[in-house]
Order: sequence, then structure tokens, then C-alpha cells
Amino acid sequence: MSLVGRDVEQARVQGLLTDARDARSGALGLRGAPGIGKSVLLDHAVSIAEAEGMQVIRGAGIESDYELAYGGLHQLLFPHLGRLDALPSPQATALRCAFGLVEGDDANRFLISAGTLSLLAELAEDAPLLLVVDDLQWLDQGSVEALLFAARRFVADPIAVLFAVRDTSVPSVIAGVEVLDLSGLAAPEASRLLDGHAPQLAERMRTRVLAESGGNPLAIIELGASRLAARDADEFDPAEQVGPLPVTRRVQEAFRHQIIKLPTPAQRALLAAAADTAAPLATILHVIEALGGAAGDLAPAEHDRLVRIDGRITFRHPLVRAAAYQDAPLHRRIEVHRAYAEALRADADADRRAWHLAAATTQPDEAVAAELEGVAERAWHRGGAMAVCAAYERAGRLSADRELKARRIARASQAAFDAGKADRAARLAAEALALTTDTGVRADAIYTRGAVEYERTSPRADAELTLEAAALVRDTDPERAALTLYEAAHAARHGAAHDVLQRAADLMRGFSPPEHWEPVVAALLGWAELFAGRPKLAVGPMRDLDTVTRGDGLDLMHRITAGLGGLMIADEDGVVAGTEDMLAVVRATGALGWVPYTLNVLAVARLLRGEFADARACVAEGVSVSDELGNTTESLAHRSVEVWLHAVSGDEARCRALAEEVLPRARTRHRVNAEIAAWGLGMLDLSARRFKDALDRLEQVCLGPASRDLLVRAVPDLVEAAVRGGMPDRAHGPMAAFRDWAEHVDRPLATGLVLRCRALLADDGDADALYARALRLHERQGGPYEHARTQLVYGEWLRRRRRRAEARGHLAAAVSAFERLGAQLWAERARGELAAFGERGDEPQPSGPLTLLTPQELQVVRLAADGQTNKEIAAQLFLSPRTVGHHLYKAYPKLGVTARAELALLVR
Repeated sequence: MSLVGRDVEQARVQGLLTDARDARSGALGLRGAPGIGKSVLLDHAVSIAEAEGMQVIRGAGIESDYELAYGGLHQLLFPHLGRLDALPSPQATALRCAFGLVEGDDANRFLISAGTLSLLAELAEDAPLLLVVDDLQWLDQGSVEALLFAARRFVADPIAVLFAVRDTSVPSVIAGVEVLDLSGLAAPEASRLLDGHAPQLAERMRTRVLAESGGNPLAIIELGASRLAARDADEFDPAEQVGPLPVTRRVQEAFRHQIIKLPTPAQRALLAAAADTAAPLATILHVIEALGGAAGDLAPAEHDRLVRIDGRITFRHPLVRAAAYQDAPLHRRIEVHRAYAEALRADADADRRAWHLAAATTQPDEAVAAELEGVAERAWHRGGAMAVCAAYERAGRLSADRELKARRIARASQAAFDAGKADRAARLAAEALALTTDTGVRADAIYTRGAVEYERTSPRADAELTLEAAALVRDTDPERAALTLYEAAHAARHGAAHDVLQRAADLMRGFSPPEHWEPVVAALLGWAELFAGRPKLAVGPMRDLDTVTRGDGLDLMHRITAGLGGLMIADEDGVVAGTEDMLAVVRATGALGWVPYTLNVLAVARLLRGEFADARACVAEGVSVSDELGNTTESLAHRSVEVWLHAVSGDEARCRALAEEVLPRARTRHRVNAEIAAWGLGMLDLSARRFKDALDRLEQVCLGPASRDLLVRAVPDLVEAAVRGGMPDRAHGPMAAFRDWAEHVDRPLATGLVLRCRALLADDGDADALYARALRLHERQGGPYEHARTQLVYGEWLRRRRRRAEARGHLAAAVSAFERLGAQLWAERARGELAAFGERGDEPQPSGPLTLLTPQELQVVRLAADGQTNKEIAAQLFLSPRTVGHHLYKAYPKLGVTARAELALLVR
């Protein structure tokens, strides 16, 4: 097919290839109806790439392989598996496991994705690379995830990625990649194409072909050819005269007319080839012979260009295959699938054999269901969640026993959720619940429903459902009960649903968990005590869990619980150390699903320590990974923290715009972090000296549903707003709760904040000593931000008492600290205090050098400063080594360094 009328599209493809040769990575999706010219554009790109010396890796989705875990990725990467030893070991092992080359632990789908990225980057070191995938909508989900993961992360690699996908596919199929939509040809180009393929067509038929094709190039060619062959409209189905048919249907009908004209043996052979297009040629020929045919039966279809045979059988177009298979009678299709099942070996082709058996089975059959369950279990070990779901669901449909059916459907539901298919997961969970009275199966199904509701509705809805599941198994399955109680407590805490958390605590108090769960359950009971206003009973078990999690080999659920608990008891130093260790673990093991949760804890801890640039880096990656995983709730949680960070930087416009976008949704999804955003808005007003507005906002935070969580840390801001706004009485209630909390957490930072608040509220006789004590504590323990905040309020107090020299020293130090941190409104407030008694504040100074970096540049710089190589950094951040080098190259001029060796000193 010539590239008529595709000048714009060809130019875009040419630009993509040019960029790749210049080490500027890019990815493009071509989307359109069947026959619109996607594959021809891919052919065009391949011909250019090969002519210009680029490597080409090409593959296509195959409908019959849609349920085979990582079948598409295997097709693409199999010729290059000899390069796996160059990859980080966990990634190489994950790919080998996914392709069934080695036995091992359950394959991690995120390590598989990272391995795909690393392998493609490794290949591109030899020569610029073009990766082409046609019919992406038929590639198995695991393969699509891995390819998109890689495509979105290439930046400075000589790699171009081209996908083609049907316009009937859901948008998320190529989410995060630029899409070029292909429409029908304009009338002049359509006429030119038709004249080139059917020049002798009568004008009446020519007019009809152009009208019916809708500019679809394949439709123009096939309809023109079929009408030219017929020479007479009377040979066509009269039904074509009644109303328009979709172009795809018309094209498929044209192919169907070609197929039904073939001899019966040729039609049967074509059906055998269509039933498993991924099968080796020898297997297809064996099936044809088993059905009473011979290899020569394919000759007529090959003569008519419906297929091409050159070591394998390739259909001219996917619609040819669709017509050959879908228009065959059911009994013939069953016959073909049964022949494949008999031809395939149970050891080497167990999965493909099982699917053929399933396609040949129309009634419940436990033997076939059991084989499909084996398919599901193997897919689970390879990390293909959607393949697990499909196999378990089909096994359930073929189960003769009702309870077996329920168990398999429940497992399909969980796998659907793991694959990001919430609607399917909810539907299957409801079906499983309707089938069974088994408490374990019901608990699993309810747990999945809760996980769906976490994203669809609210964490509270998840917590309530998960509690129901926990109650079912608390006395019969302690391990499962501990997991569900953990989920219920965390979801309730995220939603600030403290009444639900108290109900979870009631279940935990009468529960004997497995030994390794005991410290987690005790810490969760501590949460309940803290939120009930009893910090005296809460702090001990929460602190004990932090001590336990300093060992190796502990569950990530232990670690995240310790991290969140540490935030609630003012142990940011411990949280940063423990959570960075956890982040290293989740990166090394490829547990990407844990990355947003870990980064959220780390972002808040760094925020509270005044390490705002690092907090921004955590938030940026957290949003990126959350969005990639479709985790809306965690994305909102990170963006809520981003509101606070914009507030402290003084970027009022971005702060308010983001808050307006995020807060309404965040309050229903992640209430604690939504209140962090609201705290940020109050702090923005406070730094700008809008004390009444600040007090009103901060009261809502400090008296709201999350006030006994880490939001207790907003109380010092409320006290400052109340005092500076002339309304100190409004501070007394929150201050009493804050003092009680600080007394029991017993941290220097918290004690210093209490002293600062007491100084703000005190008479002159006591304030001086209280400020001085607070300052000493914050100088040693509070971090640069809280230290500067204490210097500011003390300096303000000293200025009002005309102690100019002392005031100037503290205020000047506060200005300098705020500027280094990038807290410009706070710096302006301190500079204004200097100006108020005749001192000319210095001109604004630039922020510290690390604040000039983008979040990803900062991540790369910190790891490079620790002595890690580009390859090691790439493995941690799921990037390519070239992309890491690109970020360092961009960072050096901003930092004023010229060599890697200088980074360590600068970062310290």
C-alpha cells in the first residue's frame, strides 16, 4: 500500500527517528481504525531506520496470545536474551522467570518492566534503536506495561518507540505516550489511491467505493479490487444496499467474500492457521493433517495473497484472520482447537494446550478447569496479573463444583485488581460472594471489594469492608486476619475515620496474631490510643515497632507502619533513616507498588525536617509512579504535600491553584494528607502576616478529624497566628492537647516547639527565658526550618522590646536560613522586621544550590554523591544509564561543579 496522503504522519515519524539518532529518545502511538494505514507507516519507519543503519526490533500483538503472560515481550526480546548478563541481576532474573527460562520466586512485574528498559538501553549502546509494535491492543497486559514503562522513561538514549493501536481500544492502552490519530484520506488522495489499484473501475462503482470506504485506505483498495473483480454490482449481497455499514465490517466482508470462494480444504486450512497464529508452522501443518487435510491446502489462500508463508504463516491483515476464524461454524472451530490440544505437548506447551482445550469445551469440565488453574498459577509466578485473572476466571466458568468455582472466581477477582482492572475485580468479587458460604473465600472477595472501594469511593469504605473480612477469619486464620486488620487500620487512618479504627482495635484486642505480626498489631493499637487522646498509652508500642524494624528481612508492612507511626510521634530522624532503607529495598526488589507509599512517608518526614528540595523530589517521583500505576489516592496524597511545599516556598499562585484542584478530591481519598495541604494554606497566610486568615484555616486543621494524627504539628503555627492576630484565647485548647502530646513523645524538637508556643503566650517576664531554651533545643535538634522559625519569632519579640542588636542577629540569621531553604515569604517577613526598626535588610539572596535542581536531578545528584555509578543509579530509579548521565550533565552547571568528585562535599 503506497503512502498516499500521509505527508504529515511521515514527517512526524521521520522526526522521531532523527531525534533517536541524536540521542533524544521519543515514543509515538499511531491510533486509528483497521486499515487506516498504521501498519504501512510502521513499515515505512522500519525501511528508513534500516536504510540509516539503525537497529530494529519489531513485533505485533496476536489475538490468540492475549492471555499468555509476557508472550508479546518474549517475542520481541527473545533474540537478545544473550545480553541479560549485562543487566542488574534482579532485573535479569525477573525477565528469565517471566519467559519461563528459570524456576524461581514469583516474578515481579515491575522488575520485568525495569529489565525491559535496561535491556533496550543496553542494545542501544551498539547503535540507535527503533522498537516497533503493531496491534498493541492484542499484546498481553504485562508486555504492554513493560514496554510503556520503558518508553516513558527514555530521555537521552538513541531509542525511538512506535506503537500502533486500534481506535476502539481504551485510551489507557497507550497512556503517557504521545498519540497521533489517523483519519481517513481526503477526497483527492482517496481518488488517487483508488485509481492506482482499480484503474478500470466503472465510474458508478468508483463513486460508490469512495463513498463507502470513508477514506480508509485498506477499504478503498479491497472494495475497489472486489468490485473490479466482480464487474457487476448484481454479484454483491443486496443487504449492502440498505444503510451504511462500518468501514471495518465492509473490509472484513470483502475478505470474507475472498475466503468463501476458496476450496473447502483451503478454508479449513486457513481456519487452522487463524486459530493459533503464534504456533510454529510445523504445528499448524500437523493440525491441518489431523483434520484430514494436507500442507498444499494452503496454496489457494497463498495465491490470493490472503496469507504469506515463509517459515511461518502471516496473514495479510488481522481482518483476514478475523474473517477466517469468526465466520467458520462453531463445530469447526471446536474441532480445530481440539486438534491443537492433542498436537501440543503437555510439558512444553502446557499453557497453550490448556487454552485450546478451554476453547474446545462448552460444558463444565473439571479436568480442563484444573489445567487452566495450573496456567493461572504459572502466570502468577511469572508476574502476569491479567493472565492470572483470565485463566482463573475461565477455570471458574468450567468448574462443576460450586465452591471450586467460587474460589477460582475470587482469585480471578484479586488478580484483576492487581492488574488495575477495578471494574472487573468488583464484578468477579460480587459473583464469588454470591456463590459461596466458605468464610475464607468470602473474606478474600470482600477484601478485594474493599481494595476497589479505596480507589473508587474512599479509604473509609475500604476499611469498613476489610473489617468485615477480618471478622470472618479472625478466629480461624490468624495470618489472613492480621493482614486484613492491617489494611483496615491503615485505610481508616488515611481517611481519618477514627471510629472505624477503634472498631479495628476492638477486634485486635481479642486477637492472637502470628508472632511476626505481634509488634505491628501492638503499634496499630497504639494508633487507636493516640487518636482517642491517650498518647501516654500510644507512644511505647509505636516506638517499639520502630526498634523492631531496624533488622533485616522484615515485611514491608512492618516498615511502613513504623514509618507512619514515627511521623505521629515526632521521630523524623528515625523515619528518614528507616524509610530510606525501605526505599532501597523496594527499589532493589522492584516492588514499585510500594514506592509511592514509601516516598509519601519520606516526603512528609523531610518536609518536617525542613529539607524541602528533597521533599519535592520525593513528591515528584511519587506522583509520577502513582499516576503510572493508576493509584489516584496516592497521587492525591503526594500532590497535597506539594501544596504545603508551594506554601513554604511562597509561590502563592501555584499553591492556591493546586489546592483548589486537589483538596476537594483529596478530602474524600486521603484525608490526612488533604489536611497537610490545608495546613500549608494556613502557613502561607501566616508567612504573609495575614494572621486572621491563617488562624481561621489552622483552626479547621487543628480541631479537625486528623488533628490527633501528625497534624498536631500544625498547632505551633496556630498559636503564632492567634498571638500575632491578637486573639490568644483561641490558642489555649489546641495548645493543651499539643503539650500533652509533646510531653509523652518526649522529643527535643517537640519540647522546643512547646517552649516556643509558651513564649508566644507568656508574659514578658517569662518569655525571654522560654525563647532562649527553645532556640537552644532547635539549634541542636529542630532542623534548619524550625530553628529559623524560632529565631524569627524571638527576633520579633526582641525588636518590640527595642533590644536592637540581639534582634538584628536573630532576624538576620533567620533571613539567611530561609533563603537557603527557598522559603521566600518567610525571608521577606524576617527582612521586613529588620526594616521596621531602621535596619536595611540585605538584598534577597539566591536559594541554596540544591534547590535549583529539578526533583529528578536532585535524586541523581544525591546518589552520585554517595559514590554510586550511573548504572547503579539507573537501577535504583528505574532509568537508563544514559538518562542518569543526562541529568548529571544538566545539574553540574547549576551547582557550579565540574566533576563528580565535587558532589559529595557540596551535598554534605
